[in-house]
Amino acid sequence: MRISTVTMFEQSLTSMNRQQGEFMKVGQQLAAGRRVVNPSDDPQAASRAVQVSQSLAVTQQYSDSRVSARNALSQEESVLDSVSDAIASAKTLIIHASNDSLSDADRDSIASELRGIYETVIGQANATDGNGRHLFGGYQDSSPPFVRDAAGNVDYVGDSQVRQQQVDASRRMPVSDNGITIFQSVHSSAGYVAEADAGNGGDVTFTGPNVVDESDPGFGQGYRIEFQVAGGATTYTVNGGAPQPYEDGAPIRAGGVSITLDGTPADGDGLTMDRAQDMNTDLFRTFEKALAVLSEPAGTDAEKAARDNTLSTVMREFDNSLDNVLTVRASVGARLNELDVVDAVAGNRQLNYTETLANLTGDLSQPSEFAAAVSEYTLRQVGLQAAQKAFVDIKGMTLFDRL
Repeated sequence: MRISTVTMFEQSLTSMNRQQGEFMKVGQQLAAGRRVVNPSDDPQAASRAVQVSQSLAVTQQYSDSRVSARNALSQEESVLDSVSDAIASAKTLIIHASNDSLSDADRDSIASELRGIYETVIGQANATDGNGRHLFGGYQDSSPPFVRDAAGNVDYVGDSQVRQQQVDASRRMPVSDNGITIFQSVHSSAGYVAEADAGNGGDVTFTGPNVVDESDPGFGQGYRIEFQVAGGATTYTVNGGAPQPYEDGAPIRAGGVSITLDGTPADGDGLTMDRAQDMNTDLFRTFEKALAVLSEPAGTDAEKAARDNTLSTVMREFDNSLDNVLTVRASVGARLNELDVVDAVAGNRQLNYTETLANLTGDLSQPSEFAAAVSEYTLRQVGLQAAQKAFVDIKGMTLFDRL
């Protein structure tokens, strides 16, 4: 049997190409750090690796989303902390202003300090994040949510919705609260608030109202107390009912709610008491009422009574607003805690994905796997060199060397 020179060259070239291909394949595995570099290396493992890689990428995207959500909630929590401190400071000033020994000039000075707190709260309500978006404007976050109208009153012009963010596959979390929820609402557990009519001519002041019987059928309703003075007798009616004799210092009870009145009313005087959510819930309106009464001197008994009643109402409204802000702040804290829990769960999931991907692609990061790959690389290198040496020897074999 004769073997042609062409056959010897082709077989040698094929052997060298095969050895070189195996050598380069191992080199690619070492460079990539894994055994499955191309789908042809292990089609089934490569297909599963693509799916796991996509799941890993989605998990990482949710992780980035949680970072953004955490930053937004942390900024809101910081602002709410400042607002709660401001309301607490305002309450302290109102308590000080209620002291009968203070002069009108003293109360005017308190009003100046209170106005500074008022402006601070407005600034916090229009706070922005690092991207210039307003925190409490809902989806309308490009402009300040609280603006002053022509009369100087603060109005909310933002959105009633809240911005949400997908922080996990099955969790879409609110990452902000709108201004209505924080600055123009009260908690559902807030009790009753009383407010005297602005035009009262008598010097009646009230204490309360206090809830004494929540099981009363009329509990939860609003009540209007009006006074009538005729023939030297003073009576009052509740929601237009039958007249009752008025007794100075005696409590008046209606619908499980009690309020104590002191002083002498004038004919036509009145006051209203109702659940807090049905009365003034606007924090800025509360500031405006306090500033108005502290800035005006009170000379007559009626004016002093009106000032005391207004300050009493303002104090109750500040209490309700503070409770509401603290409730929203607690909700923000709960969402931050939830993000920590989701982060922990996602971290375990990401670790499992990484381990599965390493098993599918033959990760060479382990010392034993890397050593085996290096050994195979050396073996393939020796094989290639042997094929090359054999080709050199074979091509030199010719009969002409024997002539």
